Amino acid sequence: MIDLSIRKDLKAQPLTPLVYHHLTRQGHDDNLVYNEENGGVGVGEGGSVAVSDVTAILALSTFAAACIAFGVGCAIGYSSPTQSSIMQDLGLSVAQFSLFGSILSIGSILGAVIFGKTTDLLGRKPTMWILNLFYFSGWLAIAFAKVPWLLDLGRLSLGFTNGISGYLAPVYIAEITTKNVRGRFSTVVPLMVCWGISFMYVVGSFVNWRTLALIATIPGVLQLLLLFFIPESPRWLANVGRDKELEAALLCLRGDKADISDEAAEIKDFVESLKSVSKEGILDIFQKKYAQPLLIVVGMFALMNLGGLNAFAYYSGVIFVSSGISSMVGLIALAAVQTVTGILGTIVIDKSGRRPLLLVSSAGICFSCLLTGLSFFLKEYHWRGQGSPILALIGLLMYMGMNVLGSGIPWLLLSELFPITVKGSAGSLCNFVGSIIGWFVAYYFNFLIKWNSAGIFFIFSVFCCANFILTATMVPETKGRTLEEIQASITHYSG
Repeated sequence: MIDLSIRKDLKAQPLTPLVYHHLTRQGHDDNLVYNEENGGVGVGEGGSVAVSDVTAILALSTFAAACIAFGVGCAIGYSSPTQSSIMQDLGLSVAQFSLFGSILSIGSILGAVIFGKTTDLLGRKPTMWILNLFYFSGWLAIAFAKVPWLLDLGRLSLGFTNGISGYLAPVYIAEITTKNVRGRFSTVVPLMVCWGISFMYVVGSFVNWRTLALIATIPGVLQLLLLFFIPESPRWLANVGRDKELEAALLCLRGDKADISDEAAEIKDFVESLKSVSKEGILDIFQKKYAQPLLIVVGMFALMNLGGLNAFAYYSGVIFVSSGISSMVGLIALAAVQTVTGILGTIVIDKSGRRPLLLVSSAGICFSCLLTGLSFFLKEYHWRGQGSPILALIGLLMYMGMNVLGSGIPWLLLSELFPITVKGSAGSLCNFVGSIIGWFVAYYFNFLIKWNSAGIFFIFSVFCCANFILTATMVPETKGRTLEEIQASITHYSG
């Protein structure tokens, strides 16, 4: 957006010929300068022309990625409101439905194995096109399933989509945004995931499970339409040597009057410095210089899943019923809490930073697991019978709310800490570890809650506490820095 208002406080720097040409054609004088502080273009004492960090195309591109995230949430949240009706209509046992719920994680494992190199070889946009085929196929298979194996096959296809989309959406957003809004825009991903989950919770309480599966295809339709209008990731274009397209993509994202010369040069120089010391093999990620960021991000993904993420997301309805709360009331309350905390996280992340939000989130999740476990403990021994459902409700609401606040930050850190040459391999490893653990928790949860309903939540709280300790001792703060600055400080590159 071009601001023609008078400004006298800009720090003047000469513009590049490209931008100078754009602006002088519109009748501006020779006092043109570049405002380094907010990434905009301006003029000297005679007036200013500022280019915002946020343009229509940037917002549209972020929304396209958000559609992926919303679809991920739909897949995650689908099993919770539909469990009883699917089991009744298709005659499924608890073991069979546990397989259906957990097979989403198996699909994510398959996606994690191949997606890093897929997105690196094909590009971010072509990968989105391909993913929509699996997304539509999965929901249609579920909607028209008459036998359990077709139901599972559809869920597997959705899991494959999730395994790639969970990485692709935050990485794409991080690669197209400026440092000033990267955190804020990246939090759209977990917010949309949770809105997708909430959407399934609310709508699934009122419609048939087959109709719900058809409704869930809407995010895919929206994204397909938007893919015609959004650019490829500039950093991916730099990595494959398509410099002219890199500059065109940056102009598209920053506005056609923006001075993108410095940003383009920084991206190209940094990518070239990486290529000079990297063979871009999958084992590059195990170099010593990546040991600390790998330990941080893989550790967060592992502990997040060991803390019961899939159990709460897939089977919230069952947990509510087991604790004596109406499934419909509980799921609708969850949707409201997730919305409020998600919006709050979006507002404060670029002000507070990544670490404070992660610390608050992991501490809140740990406490919520303790509350939920305590509610089942009191119920088991018939103590404070009226109070235990309230504790369970508070525990679940707090867990899902705090999860929205911090669950997207590990993905954001993945995109920030690792350079483009190893980002795909790092993402594959993180998602593989998280999906393996997530499958284990999702499959066995229905059995474990029958074995010891209180104990399983106390176990979850231990892993959440470990995640808090990891965040407090090892996670760096990355707000207000470009991706190249962050990665150079970690890998000790000066270029």
